[in-house]
Amino acid sequence: MITQLRKHIVQHGPALLRVPAKLTPFTVQKKMMLEGLTLVFKEALEDGDFEFLDGRWLKVEVRDLELHWYISYQDDKLVVSEHIEQEDVSFSGECNDLVLIAARKEDPDTLFFQRRLRIEGDTELGLEVKNLMDSIDLDSLPSPLKFLLQQSADFIQKGMQDASAEKEVMNAH
Repeated sequence: MITQLRKHIVQHGPALLRVPAKLTPFTVQKKMMLEGLTLVFKEALEDGDFEFLDGRWLKVEVRDLELHWYISYQDDKLVVSEHIEQEDVSFSGECNDLVLIAARKEDPDTLFFQRRLRIEGDTELGLEVKNLMDSIDLDSLPSPLKFLLQQSADFIQKGMQDASAEKEVMNAH
């Protein structure tokens, strides 16, 4: 029963989040995104590790939530925009996969080759973004955020495993 419920939540949870997420005003999304990025990348920002993004745009898209943001680095700080003319590189994935990547439960390269993570545009810039993401020290995150991320990723991972196991059983019959 719990296994079925978890599988159902993992499979259908993003669809339930889509409407409230899309109804959230961009100004609120932007504030949350900037605060989150500044918190997660505090050390990298202090070290100037985002200079490679100066004057360039990264599009981050959560496909199943139908959300996207454009991120750049200008005047020694991150900026988030709702619309731009053209991004230089784009990262897109499903909500569950992006949580698993953030929690280090899935390797971005593996998801890329499985076509679950899309990286399009300037490949060199995309590699720099991916390497910066890989350099995040999860232990440097505030404990509540780290706990929430890890618990969410564990839940998602188990739900996806439950779905895969069920599919294997169905295919065996």
